[in-house]
Amino acid sequence: MKKVQLSPRCVFVQDVPDVAAAEKNVDRKRQALQNKDPAAVAAKIQQHLEKQDNIPLNIAITGESGSGKSSFVNAFRGMSDDDEGAAPTGVKQTTSEVTPYPHPNYSSVTLWDLPGIGTTKFPADKYLELVGFETFDFFIIISDTRFRENDVKLAQEIQRMKKKFYFVRSKIDNDINAERRKRDFSAERTLKVIRDDCVHSLQGIESPRVFLVSSFKQHWCDFFLLQETLERELPMKKRDALLFVMPNFNPEIIIKRKKAFQSKLKYYAIGSAAGAHDQVPGLSIAVDAALLVDAVTHYVHAFGLDIPSLKRLSHRTGVPYTDLRAIIISPLAAAEITTELLLKVMSQLEELLNISTLFDVMSSSKMFYLI
Repeated sequence: MKKVQLSPRCVFVQDVPDVAAAEKNVDRKRQALQNKDPAAVAAKIQQHLEKQDNIPLNIAITGESGSGKSSFVNAFRGMSDDDEGAAPTGVKQTTSEVTPYPHPNYSSVTLWDLPGIGTTKFPADKYLELVGFETFDFFIIISDTRFRENDVKLAQEIQRMKKKFYFVRSKIDNDINAERRKRDFSAERTLKVIRDDCVHSLQGIESPRVFLVSSFKQHWCDFFLLQETLERELPMKKRDALLFVMPNFNPEIIIKRKKAFQSKLKYYAIGSAAGAHDQVPGLSIAVDAALLVDAVTHYVHAFGLDIPSLKRLSHRTGVPYTDLRAIIISPLAAAEITTELLLKVMSQLEELLNISTLFDVMSSSKMFYLI
């Protein structure tokens, strides 16, 4: 076990994955597949990758009406409040039923907008039963002011039933903007006052963790810290599911995604090798193409470079879609990934590599100086 320091106030314990054991497991799978039918091996690899990409993750978002739950659900999914498929927001109560909102690119990851606790329809003493407690992997309890007695009772009951919960203080941008008008304004002091007030209101919860966030300015305060904490405390098999749906506003998230994809390259290599060992003409190319199309499509969606994701980003940031598209170099972005496109790109890369190799050879020889 390893201690992880997140802040001066909190120390969490984290499981350290046994990388060597994971690699040995892959080697065992490779050896077990060597003597089987190559086409069946490739299919098995494909099934494994699809299973990994479709691990379900269900996140419950709860809090009082008007606390910013729906905006948080939308922000977490990389959407604006008025995007198609967004959770409805407004000044009146908009959540009266347990409502699922799948991620637009990864339908196996769902954020559930739950009605507020303590209403006539959802009384506190039966709340978890009525919303379907067992469905959810963890709970995020949101408030835009102080947390209430019902929030504390809910957290205690979730804890008693051995599930995780996290307190989120929303609409921090509103608080900062309101305080900014004061002559002696200090953002750091304002945030400390808000955090301390929230912690004080959560008496009865041991060492409560409160994350200060803005759904509209995700680079502010604790949005990234919240995502890091959720990822770290999930079971290992579900961490990638969360990682791939996190909004792309922090370089560390992008680097983690890259590493997660790199860890899966060995499976694509095994599938490709299986196709290459078969004597059926064209099977190797077909296997490689199918694997590559799935892999590259996954990469494009995870990094938010598909057309719908770029249009949502344009809408959310106010940057014209054409401007976003103009700075993207890769021919695989904002395009439908097909076998024909991949073969074309690989052919172009091969030509570039050949030219680069030729230049290296020539530059290292005397003949270069005679040209």
